[in-house]
Amino acid sequence: MRKLICLRAAGPLSVALLASMLGVMSPATDAQPHPAPDTTVGDINPEAATHRQLRSREVVRAQEYLVSAANPLATQAGVEILAAGGSVVDAAIAVQWVLGLVEPQSSGLGGGGFALVHKAGTGSVQAFDGRETAPAGAEPGRFMKSGQPMPFWDAVDSGLSVGTPGLVRMLADMHAEHGVLPWARLVEPAVRLAHEGFEVSPRLHMMIAGSDALKASPGARQYFFDPGGNPWPVGHRLRNPEYARVMERLAGEGPQAFYSGDLAQAMVDAVRSHVKPGDLSLEDLKGYRALRREALCSDVGEYRLCGMPPPSSGGLAVIQMMGILEHTPIGRLKPGSAESVHYFAEAGRLAFADRDAYVADPAFARVPVYGLLDPAYLRARAALIRPERSMGRATAGVPAGMLEAPAQEAALEQPATTHIVVADRRGNAVSMTTSVEAAFGSKIFVNGYLLNNQMTDFSLNPVDDQGQVLANRVEAGKRPRSSMAPMLVFRDGQPLMVVGSPGGSAIINYVTKTLVATLKWGMDIQAAIELPNRGSRNRATEIERDTSLARTIPTLRAMGHEVREVDFPSGVHGVVWTPRGLEGGADPRREGLAAGR
Repeated sequence: MRKLICLRAAGPLSVALLASMLGVMSPATDAQPHPAPDTTVGDINPEAATHRQLRSREVVRAQEYLVSAANPLATQAGVEILAAGGSVVDAAIAVQWVLGLVEPQSSGLGGGGFALVHKAGTGSVQAFDGRETAPAGAEPGRFMKSGQPMPFWDAVDSGLSVGTPGLVRMLADMHAEHGVLPWARLVEPAVRLAHEGFEVSPRLHMMIAGSDALKASPGARQYFFDPGGNPWPVGHRLRNPEYARVMERLAGEGPQAFYSGDLAQAMVDAVRSHVKPGDLSLEDLKGYRALRREALCSDVGEYRLCGMPPPSSGGLAVIQMMGILEHTPIGRLKPGSAESVHYFAEAGRLAFADRDAYVADPAFARVPVYGLLDPAYLRARAALIRPERSMGRATAGVPAGMLEAPAQEAALEQPATTHIVVADRRGNAVSMTTSVEAAFGSKIFVNGYLLNNQMTDFSLNPVDDQGQVLANRVEAGKRPRSSMAPMLVFRDGQPLMVVGSPGGSAIINYVTKTLVATLKWGMDIQAAIELPNRGSRNRATEIERDTSLARTIPTLRAMGHEVREVDFPSGVHGVVWTPRGLEGGADPRREGLAAGR
Protein backbone atom coordinates (compact mmCIF):
# COMPACT_ATOMS: atom_id res chain seq x y z
CA MET A 1 0.00 0.00 0.00
CA ARG A 2 1.42 3.36 -0.98
CA LYS A 3 1.35 6.11 1.58
CA LEU A 4 -1.07 9.05 1.53
CA ILE A 5 0.36 12.24 2.94
CA CYS A 6 -2.27 14.47 4.54
CA LEU A 7 -1.30 17.92 5.77
CA ARG A 8 -3.39 19.84 8.24
CA ALA A 9 -3.26 23.51 9.17
CA ALA A 10 -0.86 22.79 12.00
CA GLY A 11 1.53 25.69 11.51
CA PRO A 12 4.78 26.09 9.54
CA LEU A 13 6.80 22.98 8.80
CA SER A 14 10.42 22.92 9.92
CA VAL A 15 13.34 22.65 7.52
CA ALA A 16 14.33 19.37 9.18
CA LEU A 17 10.87 17.95 8.51
CA LEU A 18 10.94 19.22 4.94
CA ALA A 19 14.31 17.59 4.37
CA SER A 20 13.08 14.27 5.66
CA MET A 21 9.93 14.47 3.52
CA LEU A 22 11.70 15.59 0.38
CA GLY A 23 15.05 13.85 0.55
CA VAL A 24 16.84 17.17 0.01
CA MET A 25 20.52 16.72 -0.74
CA SER A 26 23.48 19.06 -0.81
CA PRO A 27 23.46 21.71 -3.54
CA ALA A 28 24.67 20.71 -6.98
CA THR A 29 25.93 22.88 -9.78
CA ASP A 30 23.25 24.10 -12.17
CA ALA A 31 23.58 24.89 -15.84
CA GLN A 32 21.29 26.73 -18.21
CA PRO A 33 21.00 24.60 -21.36
CA HIS A 34 21.37 27.52 -23.76
CA PRO A 35 23.05 30.45 -22.01
CA ALA A 36 23.41 33.74 -23.77
CA PRO A 37 26.91 34.05 -25.27
CA ASP A 38 28.04 36.80 -22.93
CA THR A 39 26.60 35.50 -19.68
CA THR A 40 28.70 34.25 -16.83
CA VAL A 41 27.86 30.95 -15.23
CA GLY A 42 27.36 32.61 -11.84
CA ASP A 43 23.99 34.17 -12.57
CA ILE A 44 22.65 31.22 -14.53
CA ASN A 45 23.53 28.51 -12.03
CA PRO A 46 20.97 29.14 -9.26
CA GLU A 47 17.69 28.03 -10.83
CA ALA A 48 18.70 24.53 -11.88
CA ALA A 49 17.70 21.75 -9.54
CA THR A 50 19.49 19.76 -6.91
CA HIS A 51 18.66 16.51 -8.63
CA ARG A 52 21.68 14.23 -8.64
CA GLN A 53 20.66 10.71 -7.62
CA LEU A 54 16.97 11.51 -7.30
CA ARG A 55 15.25 9.82 -4.42
CA SER A 56 12.16 8.17 -5.84
CA ARG A 57 8.84 8.93 -4.17
CA GLU A 58 5.57 7.09 -3.84
CA VAL A 59 2.56 8.34 -5.76
CA VAL A 60 0.17 10.15 -3.38
CA ARG A 61 -3.42 8.91 -3.27
CA ALA A 62 -6.49 10.72 -1.98
CA GLN A 63 -10.26 10.45 -2.23
CA GLU A 64 -11.50 14.03 -1.85
CA TYR A 65 -8.87 16.43 -3.19
CA LEU A 66 -5.18 16.84 -3.98
CA VAL A 67 -2.80 19.78 -4.11
CA SER A 68 0.67 19.65 -5.65
CA ALA A 69 2.94 22.68 -5.49
CA ALA A 70 6.60 23.64 -5.38
CA ASN A 71 6.95 24.10 -1.62
CA PRO A 72 5.35 22.10 1.20
CA LEU A 73 4.24 25.25 3.01
CA ALA A 74 2.33 26.28 -0.10
CA THR A 75 0.79 22.82 -0.46
CA GLN A 76 -0.24 23.02 3.19
CA ALA A 77 -2.00 26.34 2.52
CA GLY A 78 -3.99 24.80 -0.32
CA VAL A 79 -5.04 21.82 1.80
CA GLU A 80 -6.06 24.21 4.59
CA ILE A 81 -8.35 26.15 2.26
CA LEU A 82 -9.93 23.01 0.80
CA ALA A 83 -10.52 21.62 4.30
CA ALA A 84 -12.31 24.88 5.14
CA GLY A 85 -14.74 24.36 2.26
CA GLY A 86 -12.95 26.39 -0.39
CA SER A 87 -13.01 25.68 -4.11
CA VAL A 88 -10.05 24.45 -6.13
CA VAL A 89 -9.59 28.04 -7.34
CA ASP A 90 -9.61 29.33 -3.75
CA ALA A 91 -6.93 26.78 -2.90
CA ALA A 92 -4.77 27.65 -5.91
CA ILE A 93 -4.87 31.35 -4.98
CA ALA A 94 -3.83 30.64 -1.39
CA VAL A 95 -1.02 28.40 -2.67
CA GLN A 96 0.24 31.18 -4.92
CA TRP A 97 0.24 33.80 -2.17
CA VAL A 98 2.46 31.49 -0.08
CA LEU A 99 4.74 30.62 -3.01
CA GLY A 100 5.35 34.33 -3.58
CA LEU A 101 6.66 34.50 -0.03
CA VAL A 102 8.63 31.25 0.39
CA GLU A 103 9.76 30.73 -3.23
CA PRO A 104 10.33 34.34 -4.37
CA GLN A 105 12.92 33.32 -6.94
CA SER A 106 10.20 31.78 -9.10
CA SER A 107 6.96 33.76 -8.90
CA GLY A 108 5.11 36.41 -6.95
CA LEU A 109 3.04 39.58 -6.87
CA GLY A 110 5.42 41.31 -9.27
CA GLY A 111 5.00 38.68 -12.00
CA GLY A 112 2.33 37.03 -14.10
CA GLY A 113 1.01 33.69 -15.23
CA PHE A 114 -1.50 31.52 -17.03
CA ALA A 115 -4.22 29.29 -15.60
CA LEU A 116 -6.67 26.69 -16.84
CA VAL A 117 -9.84 26.06 -14.84
CA HIS A 118 -12.23 23.14 -15.31
CA LYS A 119 -15.58 23.23 -13.56
CA ALA A 120 -17.01 19.76 -13.01
CA GLY A 121 -19.98 18.86 -15.19
CA THR A 122 -19.40 21.57 -17.79
CA GLY A 123 -16.93 19.80 -20.08
CA SER A 124 -15.36 23.18 -20.83
CA VAL A 125 -12.00 24.68 -19.89
CA GLN A 126 -11.48 28.36 -19.16
CA ALA A 127 -8.12 29.96 -19.87
CA PHE A 128 -6.99 32.96 -17.81
CA ASP A 129 -4.15 35.11 -19.16
CA GLY A 130 -2.30 37.15 -16.55
CA ARG A 131 0.79 37.65 -18.70
CA GLU A 132 2.69 40.90 -18.20
CA THR A 133 2.39 43.62 -20.83
CA ALA A 134 5.01 45.95 -22.24
CA PRO A 135 4.77 49.50 -20.86
CA ALA A 136 3.23 52.15 -23.11
CA GLY A 137 6.66 53.64 -23.66
CA ALA A 138 8.18 50.43 -25.03
CA GLU A 139 9.60 50.42 -28.56
CA PRO A 140 11.04 47.57 -30.71
CA GLY A 141 14.64 48.73 -30.19
CA ARG A 142 14.30 48.73 -26.39
CA PHE A 143 17.21 46.33 -25.85
CA MET A 144 19.44 47.51 -28.71
CA LYS A 145 22.68 49.39 -28.08
CA SER A 146 24.88 50.73 -30.89
CA GLY A 147 23.01 48.57 -33.38
CA GLN A 148 23.44 45.35 -31.36
CA PRO A 149 21.32 43.64 -28.71
CA MET A 150 22.65 44.45 -25.25
CA PRO A 151 24.12 41.55 -23.25
CA PHE A 152 21.26 39.38 -22.00
CA TRP A 153 21.94 39.77 -18.28
CA ASP A 154 22.38 43.53 -18.65
CA ALA A 155 18.84 43.55 -20.01
CA VAL A 156 17.51 41.27 -17.25
CA ASP A 157 19.00 43.16 -14.33
CA SER A 158 17.48 46.50 -15.21
CA GLY A 159 14.31 48.55 -15.06
CA LEU A 160 13.92 47.98 -18.80
CA SER A 161 13.05 44.33 -18.20
CA VAL A 162 10.01 45.00 -16.02
CA GLY A 163 6.61 44.47 -17.60
CA THR A 164 3.29 45.44 -16.07
CA PRO A 165 2.54 42.68 -13.51
CA GLY A 166 -0.61 40.66 -14.20
CA LEU A 167 -0.81 37.98 -11.52
CA VAL A 168 -2.94 39.83 -8.97
CA ARG A 169 -5.55 40.83 -11.52
CA MET A 170 -5.72 37.31 -12.97
CA LEU A 171 -6.23 35.70 -9.57
CA ALA A 172 -8.94 38.23 -8.73
CA ASP A 173 -10.76 37.41 -11.96
CA MET A 174 -10.52 33.69 -11.23
CA HIS A 175 -11.91 34.22 -7.72
CA ALA A 176 -14.76 36.41 -8.94
CA GLU A 177 -15.98 33.57 -11.13
CA HIS A 178 -15.05 30.45 -9.16
CA GLY A 179 -14.35 31.50 -5.57
CA VAL A 180 -16.38 30.16 -2.65
CA LEU A 181 -14.56 31.50 0.39
CA PRO A 182 -14.14 35.27 0.85
CA TRP A 183 -11.16 36.80 -0.96
CA ALA A 184 -9.75 37.99 2.38
CA ARG A 185 -9.69 34.43 3.76
CA LEU A 186 -7.29 33.32 1.03
CA VAL A 187 -4.44 35.57 2.18
CA GLU A 188 -4.44 34.26 5.76
CA PRO A 189 -1.85 31.47 5.36
CA ALA A 190 0.60 33.81 3.63
CA VAL A 191 0.04 36.64 6.11
CA ARG A 192 0.57 34.26 9.02
CA LEU A 193 3.84 32.97 7.55
CA ALA A 194 5.05 36.46 6.66
CA HIS A 195 4.52 37.69 10.24
CA GLU A 196 5.70 34.57 12.09
CA GLY A 197 8.45 33.80 9.64
CA PHE A 198 9.38 30.71 7.66
CA GLU A 199 12.61 28.75 7.63
CA VAL A 200 14.88 29.33 4.63
CA SER A 201 14.81 26.13 2.60
CA PRO A 202 17.90 24.47 1.11
CA ARG A 203 16.82 25.49 -2.38
CA LEU A 204 16.14 29.12 -1.50
CA HIS A 205 19.51 29.37 0.26
CA MET A 206 21.27 27.85 -2.75
CA MET A 207 19.58 30.25 -5.12
CA ILE A 208 20.35 33.34 -3.04
CA ALA A 209 23.98 32.29 -2.72
CA GLY A 210 24.25 31.85 -6.48
CA SER A 211 23.00 35.29 -7.51
CA ASP A 212 25.53 38.12 -7.42
CA ALA A 213 22.97 40.42 -9.05
CA LEU A 214 20.52 39.90 -6.18
CA LYS A 215 23.21 40.92 -3.72
CA ALA A 216 23.90 44.05 -5.77
CA SER A 217 20.27 45.19 -5.50
CA PRO A 218 19.99 47.37 -2.35
CA GLY A 219 16.45 46.37 -1.33
CA ALA A 220 16.99 42.70 -2.09
CA ARG A 221 20.33 42.63 -0.28
CA GLN A 222 18.73 43.91 2.91
CA TYR A 223 16.10 41.15 2.86
CA PHE A 224 17.93 38.11 1.49
CA PHE A 225 21.37 38.62 3.10
CA ASP A 226 22.65 39.15 6.63
CA PRO A 227 24.39 42.41 7.61
CA GLY A 228 27.71 40.91 6.56
CA GLY A 229 26.46 40.21 3.04
CA ASN A 230 26.08 36.46 3.50
CA PRO A 231 22.95 34.65 2.31
CA TRP A 232 20.70 33.66 5.18
CA PRO A 233 21.54 30.07 6.12
CA VAL A 234 19.24 27.09 5.79
CA GLY A 235 16.83 27.11 8.72
CA HIS A 236 17.03 30.86 9.37
CA ARG A 237 13.57 32.19 10.19
CA LEU A 238 12.87 34.86 7.62
CA ARG A 239 10.09 37.36 8.28
CA ASN A 240 8.56 39.66 5.70
CA PRO A 241 6.25 42.20 7.38
CA GLU A 242 6.13 44.31 4.22
CA TYR A 243 4.70 41.37 2.27
CA ALA A 244 2.16 40.83 5.03
CA ARG A 245 1.07 44.46 4.83
CA VAL A 246 0.58 44.23 1.05
CA MET A 247 -1.47 41.05 1.44
CA GLU A 248 -3.58 42.68 4.13
CA ARG A 249 -4.19 45.63 1.82
CA LEU A 250 -5.29 43.24 -0.93
CA ALA A 251 -7.58 41.49 1.54
CA GLY A 252 -9.23 44.70 2.66
CA GLU A 253 -9.26 46.76 -0.53
CA GLY A 254 -9.21 44.19 -3.30
CA PRO A 255 -6.87 43.98 -6.31
CA GLN A 256 -7.25 47.67 -7.15
CA ALA A 257 -5.00 48.45 -4.17
CA PHE A 258 -2.13 46.85 -6.09
CA TYR A 259 -2.72 48.72 -9.34
CA SER A 260 -3.22 52.25 -7.98
CA GLY A 261 -2.24 54.44 -5.05
CA ASP A 262 0.92 54.10 -3.01
CA LEU A 263 1.61 50.45 -3.86
CA ALA A 264 1.59 51.23 -7.56
CA GLN A 265 3.66 54.36 -7.06
CA ALA A 266 6.29 52.38 -5.17
CA MET A 267 6.70 49.99 -8.13
CA VAL A 268 6.95 52.84 -10.61
CA ASP A 269 9.51 54.66 -8.47
CA ALA A 270 11.63 51.53 -8.04
CA VAL A 271 11.73 50.85 -11.79
CA ARG A 272 12.43 54.44 -12.79
CA SER A 273 15.11 55.03 -10.13
CA HIS A 274 17.09 51.93 -11.07
CA VAL A 275 20.64 52.55 -12.30
CA LYS A 276 19.35 51.26 -15.66
CA PRO A 277 15.86 52.79 -15.47
CA GLY A 278 12.71 51.50 -17.09
CA ASP A 279 9.48 53.23 -18.02
CA LEU A 280 6.70 51.46 -16.10
CA SER A 281 4.02 54.05 -15.31
CA LEU A 282 0.97 54.48 -13.11
CA GLU A 283 -1.11 54.47 -16.28
CA ASP A 284 0.32 51.08 -17.27
CA LEU A 285 -0.67 49.62 -13.91
CA LYS A 286 -4.09 51.23 -13.77
CA GLY A 287 -4.90 50.09 -17.30
CA TYR A 288 -3.77 46.47 -16.94
CA ARG A 289 -6.41 43.84 -17.67
CA ALA A 290 -6.12 40.08 -17.37
CA LEU A 291 -7.76 38.29 -20.29
CA ARG A 292 -10.05 35.30 -20.54
CA ARG A 293 -9.20 33.33 -23.63
CA GLU A 294 -10.64 30.28 -25.30
CA ALA A 295 -8.62 27.29 -24.18
CA LEU A 296 -6.68 25.56 -26.93
CA CYS A 297 -8.10 22.03 -27.18
CA SER A 298 -7.44 19.31 -29.72
CA ASP A 299 -8.09 15.59 -30.02
CA VAL A 300 -5.00 13.39 -30.14
CA GLY A 301 -5.79 9.69 -30.36
CA GLU A 302 -8.32 8.80 -27.68
CA TYR A 303 -7.54 11.89 -25.60
CA ARG A 304 -8.54 15.54 -25.70
CA LEU A 305 -5.67 17.83 -24.73
CA CYS A 306 -6.34 21.37 -23.54
CA GLY A 307 -3.70 24.04 -22.98
CA MET A 308 -3.08 27.78 -23.08
CA PRO A 309 -3.35 29.51 -26.44
CA PRO A 310 -0.91 32.25 -27.56
CA PRO A 311 0.82 34.34 -26.37
CA SER A 312 2.00 31.16 -24.67
CA SER A 313 3.57 28.70 -27.06
CA GLY A 314 3.32 25.95 -24.47
CA GLY A 315 -0.12 24.51 -25.17
CA LEU A 316 0.36 24.65 -28.93
CA ALA A 317 3.81 23.03 -28.90
CA VAL A 318 2.81 20.27 -26.45
CA ILE A 319 -0.25 19.37 -28.53
CA GLN A 320 1.83 19.49 -31.72
CA MET A 321 4.41 17.14 -30.25
CA MET A 322 1.75 14.72 -29.06
CA GLY A 323 0.04 14.86 -32.46
CA ILE A 324 3.31 14.22 -34.29
CA LEU A 325 4.26 11.36 -31.96
CA GLU A 326 0.89 9.75 -32.67
CA HIS A 327 2.35 8.86 -36.10
CA THR A 328 5.46 7.22 -34.63
CA PRO A 329 6.04 3.91 -32.81
CA ILE A 330 7.07 5.65 -29.57
CA GLY A 331 4.30 3.98 -27.56
CA ARG A 332 5.81 0.55 -28.30
CA LEU A 333 9.36 1.57 -27.39
CA LYS A 334 11.03 1.38 -24.01
CA PRO A 335 11.12 4.75 -22.18
CA GLY A 336 14.88 4.56 -21.73
CA SER A 337 15.77 3.46 -25.24
CA ALA A 338 17.72 5.54 -27.74
CA GLU A 339 14.88 5.04 -30.24
CA SER A 340 12.30 6.62 -27.93
CA VAL A 341 14.62 9.57 -27.25
CA HIS A 342 15.15 9.93 -31.00
CA TYR A 343 11.46 10.17 -31.87
CA PHE A 344 10.77 12.48 -28.92
CA ALA A 345 13.62 14.83 -29.87
CA GLU A 346 12.64 14.91 -33.54
CA ALA A 347 9.04 15.80 -32.68
CA GLY A 348 10.42 18.58 -30.48
CA ARG A 349 12.54 19.99 -33.31
CA LEU A 350 9.49 20.29 -35.53
CA ALA A 351 7.31 21.88 -32.84
CA PHE A 352 10.00 24.35 -31.75
CA ALA A 353 10.66 25.39 -35.35
CA ASP A 354 6.99 26.35 -35.68
CA ARG A 355 6.97 27.95 -32.22
CA ASP A 356 9.94 30.18 -33.00
CA ALA A 357 8.48 31.26 -36.33
CA TYR A 358 4.82 31.83 -35.57
CA VAL A 359 3.95 32.35 -31.91
CA ALA A 360 3.53 35.83 -30.48
CA ASP A 361 0.80 37.91 -28.89
CA PRO A 362 -2.22 37.28 -31.17
CA ALA A 363 -3.29 40.90 -30.75
CA PHE A 364 -0.14 41.89 -32.65
CA ALA A 365 0.63 38.96 -34.93
CA ARG A 366 -1.27 36.41 -36.97
CA VAL A 367 -0.76 33.04 -35.29
CA PRO A 368 -2.07 30.17 -37.48
CA VAL A 369 -3.09 28.07 -34.47
CA TYR A 370 -5.57 25.79 -36.15
CA GLY A 371 -3.42 25.32 -39.22
CA LEU A 372 -0.57 24.24 -36.96
CA LEU A 373 -2.85 21.70 -35.25
CA ASP A 374 -4.56 20.41 -38.38
CA PRO A 375 -4.26 16.59 -38.41
CA ALA A 376 -3.09 16.55 -42.04
CA TYR A 377 -0.41 19.14 -41.24
CA LEU A 378 0.84 17.16 -38.24
CA ARG A 379 0.86 13.96 -40.29
CA ALA A 380 2.98 15.68 -42.92
CA ARG A 381 5.35 17.02 -40.26
CA ALA A 382 5.67 13.56 -38.71
CA ALA A 383 6.57 12.12 -42.13
CA LEU A 384 9.76 14.23 -41.98
CA ILE A 385 11.06 12.07 -39.14
CA ARG A 386 13.45 9.35 -40.33
CA PRO A 387 13.58 6.34 -38.02
CA GLU A 388 17.33 5.88 -38.43
CA ARG A 389 18.67 9.45 -38.72
CA SER A 390 18.18 12.84 -37.03
CA MET A 391 17.02 15.68 -39.25
CA GLY A 392 19.36 18.11 -37.50
CA ARG A 393 17.86 21.60 -37.47
CA ALA A 394 14.19 21.63 -38.49
CA THR A 395 12.61 24.46 -40.43
CA ALA A 396 9.16 25.86 -39.81
CA GLY A 397 6.32 24.35 -41.79
CA VAL A 398 3.75 26.20 -43.86
CA PRO A 399 0.34 25.53 -42.29
CA ALA A 400 -2.96 26.35 -43.92
CA GLY A 401 -3.48 30.07 -44.29
CA MET A 402 0.22 30.94 -44.55
CA LEU A 403 1.92 31.53 -47.87
CA GLU A 404 5.43 31.11 -46.51
CA ALA A 405 7.18 30.53 -43.21
CA PRO A 406 8.26 33.80 -41.54
CA ALA A 407 11.58 34.65 -39.91
CA GLN A 408 12.55 32.47 -36.96
CA GLU A 409 14.11 33.46 -33.68
CA ALA A 410 14.25 31.77 -30.29
CA ALA A 411 14.22 34.14 -27.33
CA LEU A 412 16.11 32.92 -24.29
CA GLU A 413 13.72 31.99 -21.47
CA GLN A 414 15.01 31.42 -17.97
CA PRO A 415 13.63 28.54 -15.88
CA ALA A 416 12.54 30.53 -12.78
CA THR A 417 8.86 29.65 -12.76
CA THR A 418 6.49 27.55 -10.66
CA HIS A 419 3.47 25.35 -11.24
CA ILE A 420 0.39 24.55 -9.14
CA VAL A 421 -2.23 21.86 -9.59
CA VAL A 422 -5.36 21.48 -7.50
CA ALA A 423 -8.07 18.90 -8.21
CA ASP A 424 -11.02 17.28 -6.47
CA ARG A 425 -12.89 14.02 -6.94
CA ARG A 426 -15.78 15.71 -8.77
CA GLY A 427 -13.51 16.82 -11.59
CA ASN A 428 -12.94 20.45 -10.62
CA ALA A 429 -9.34 21.39 -11.40
CA VAL A 430 -6.84 24.21 -11.73
CA SER A 431 -3.57 24.02 -13.63
CA MET A 432 -1.63 27.26 -13.13
CA THR A 433 1.90 28.29 -14.10
CA THR A 434 3.24 31.58 -12.73
CA SER A 435 6.57 33.33 -13.08
CA VAL A 436 8.84 36.32 -12.56
CA GLU A 437 10.97 34.95 -15.48
CA ALA A 438 14.64 34.68 -14.44
CA ALA A 439 15.68 33.70 -10.92
CA PHE A 440 14.51 36.58 -8.70
CA GLY A 441 13.21 38.42 -11.78
CA SER A 442 14.71 41.86 -12.33
CA LYS A 443 16.14 41.74 -8.76
CA ILE A 444 14.13 44.93 -8.05
CA PHE A 445 12.64 44.42 -4.57
CA VAL A 446 9.75 46.59 -3.47
CA ASN A 447 7.21 46.23 -0.64
CA GLY A 448 8.43 42.73 0.18
CA TYR A 449 8.32 41.21 -3.31
CA LEU A 450 10.34 41.16 -6.54
CA LEU A 451 9.42 42.63 -9.89
CA ASN A 452 9.57 40.51 -13.04
CA ASN A 453 11.95 40.69 -15.97
CA GLN A 454 9.43 39.33 -18.49
CA MET A 455 10.30 41.94 -21.09
CA THR A 456 13.36 39.84 -21.91
CA ASP A 457 10.98 37.13 -23.16
CA PHE A 458 10.60 39.36 -26.21
CA SER A 459 13.19 39.14 -28.98
CA LEU A 460 15.97 41.49 -27.90
CA ASN A 461 16.69 42.24 -31.55
CA PRO A 462 13.47 43.17 -33.41
CA VAL A 463 14.77 41.71 -36.71
CA ASP A 464 16.62 38.56 -37.79
CA ASP A 465 19.99 38.40 -39.54
CA GLN A 466 18.36 39.13 -42.90
CA GLY A 467 16.52 42.18 -41.55
CA GLN A 468 13.10 40.50 -41.44
CA VAL A 469 10.85 41.72 -38.66
CA LEU A 470 10.29 39.15 -35.90
CA ALA A 471 6.80 38.36 -34.61
CA ASN A 472 7.92 38.44 -30.96
CA ARG A 473 9.54 41.89 -31.07
CA VAL A 474 8.85 44.44 -28.34
CA GLU A 475 5.78 46.64 -28.86
CA ALA A 476 3.85 48.82 -26.42
CA GLY A 477 1.04 46.94 -24.67
CA LYS A 478 2.14 43.59 -26.09
CA ARG A 479 2.42 40.35 -24.11
CA PRO A 480 5.72 38.50 -24.60
CA ARG A 481 5.74 34.95 -25.90
CA SER A 482 5.89 32.31 -23.20
CA SER A 483 6.43 28.55 -22.98
CA MET A 484 4.25 28.04 -19.92
CA ALA A 485 2.13 24.96 -20.51
CA PRO A 486 -0.57 24.24 -17.93
CA MET A 487 -2.50 21.28 -19.38
CA LEU A 488 -5.72 19.34 -18.85
CA VAL A 489 -6.33 15.94 -20.42
CA PHE A 490 -9.78 14.42 -21.01
CA ARG A 491 -10.92 10.98 -22.06
CA ASP A 492 -14.51 10.24 -23.07
CA GLY A 493 -15.46 13.74 -21.97
CA GLN A 494 -14.17 13.26 -18.41
CA PRO A 495 -11.08 14.86 -16.88
CA LEU A 496 -8.21 12.41 -16.69
CA MET A 497 -5.11 14.43 -15.85
CA VAL A 498 -3.97 17.92 -14.87
CA VAL A 499 -0.27 18.76 -15.18
CA GLY A 500 2.32 21.46 -15.77
CA SER A 501 5.88 22.50 -14.99
CA PRO A 502 8.33 25.38 -14.65
CA GLY A 503 11.56 25.39 -16.65
CA GLY A 504 11.76 28.09 -19.33
CA SER A 505 11.32 26.83 -22.87
CA ALA A 506 12.11 23.30 -21.65
CA ILE A 507 8.65 23.32 -20.02
CA ILE A 508 7.33 22.04 -23.33
CA ASN A 509 9.53 18.95 -23.20
CA TYR A 510 8.93 18.34 -19.49
CA VAL A 511 5.16 18.37 -19.87
CA THR A 512 5.17 16.32 -23.08
CA LYS A 513 7.47 13.72 -21.50
CA THR A 514 5.03 13.37 -18.61
CA LEU A 515 2.09 12.99 -21.00
CA VAL A 516 3.89 10.36 -23.08
CA ALA A 517 4.92 8.46 -19.95
CA THR A 518 1.39 8.32 -18.54
CA LEU A 519 -0.74 8.07 -21.68
CA LYS A 520 1.51 5.86 -23.82
CA TRP A 521 3.76 4.00 -21.38
CA GLY A 522 1.21 3.49 -18.62
CA MET A 523 3.26 4.97 -15.77
CA ASP A 524 1.67 6.45 -12.67
CA ILE A 525 2.02 10.21 -12.39
CA GLN A 526 4.91 10.15 -9.90
CA ALA A 527 6.94 7.69 -11.97
CA ALA A 528 6.23 9.74 -15.09
CA ILE A 529 7.47 12.91 -13.41
CA GLU A 530 10.65 11.18 -12.23
CA LEU A 531 11.45 9.71 -15.65
CA PRO A 532 14.71 11.25 -16.91
CA ASN A 533 14.11 14.38 -18.97
CA ARG A 534 14.98 14.46 -22.65
CA GLY A 535 14.24 16.38 -25.84
CA SER A 536 15.34 18.93 -28.37
CA ARG A 537 14.49 22.61 -28.66
CA ASN A 538 15.59 22.48 -32.31
CA ARG A 539 19.22 22.59 -31.34
CA ALA A 540 21.11 19.77 -29.67
CA THR A 541 19.37 16.69 -28.34
CA GLU A 542 19.42 17.19 -24.59
CA ILE A 543 19.33 14.41 -22.00
CA GLU A 544 19.29 14.80 -18.26
CA ARG A 545 22.74 14.61 -16.73
CA ASP A 546 23.67 11.69 -14.47
CA THR A 547 20.70 9.53 -15.43
CA SER A 548 20.21 6.18 -17.14
CA LEU A 549 19.82 8.00 -20.46
CA ALA A 550 23.61 8.35 -20.64
CA ARG A 551 23.77 4.88 -22.16
CA THR A 552 21.76 6.08 -25.17
CA ILE A 553 24.43 8.61 -26.18
CA PRO A 554 26.55 6.41 -28.48
CA THR A 555 23.49 5.20 -30.40
CA LEU A 556 22.04 8.70 -30.69
CA ARG A 557 25.32 10.11 -31.96
CA ALA A 558 25.53 7.32 -34.51
CA MET A 559 22.07 8.45 -35.68
CA GLY A 560 23.39 11.97 -36.26
CA HIS A 561 22.28 13.61 -33.02
CA GLU A 562 24.40 16.27 -31.40
CA VAL A 563 23.89 15.15 -27.79
CA ARG A 564 24.35 17.30 -24.71
CA GLU A 565 24.00 16.14 -21.13
CA VAL A 566 22.43 19.00 -19.17
CA ASP A 567 20.90 19.71 -15.80
CA PHE A 568 17.18 19.66 -16.50
CA PRO A 569 15.48 21.41 -13.54
CA SER A 570 11.89 20.43 -14.16
CA GLY A 571 9.32 21.01 -11.44
CA VAL A 572 6.41 18.96 -12.79
CA HIS A 573 3.28 18.71 -10.66
CA GLY A 574 0.32 16.59 -11.66
CA VAL A 575 -2.87 14.85 -10.59
CA VAL A 576 -4.64 11.94 -12.32
CA TRP A 577 -8.20 10.74 -11.80
CA THR A 578 -8.29 6.95 -11.50
CA PRO A 579 -10.98 4.38 -10.62
CA ARG A 580 -9.40 4.24 -7.16
CA GLY A 581 -9.52 8.00 -6.63
CA LEU A 582 -7.00 10.76 -7.15
CA GLU A 583 -3.28 10.17 -7.63
CA GLY A 584 -0.78 13.00 -7.38
CA GLY A 585 2.90 13.57 -7.92
CA ALA A 586 5.53 16.24 -7.32
CA ASP A 587 8.95 16.59 -8.90
CA PRO A 588 11.79 15.53 -6.57
CA ARG A 589 14.16 17.76 -8.54
CA ARG A 590 12.74 20.66 -6.52
CA GLU A 591 11.10 20.99 -3.09
CA GLY A 592 7.51 20.29 -4.07
CA LEU A 593 4.94 18.12 -2.35
CA ALA A 594 1.62 16.55 -3.29
CA ALA A 595 -0.89 16.17 -0.46
CA GLY A 596 -4.62 15.88 0.10
CA ARG A 597 -7.42 13.99 1.77
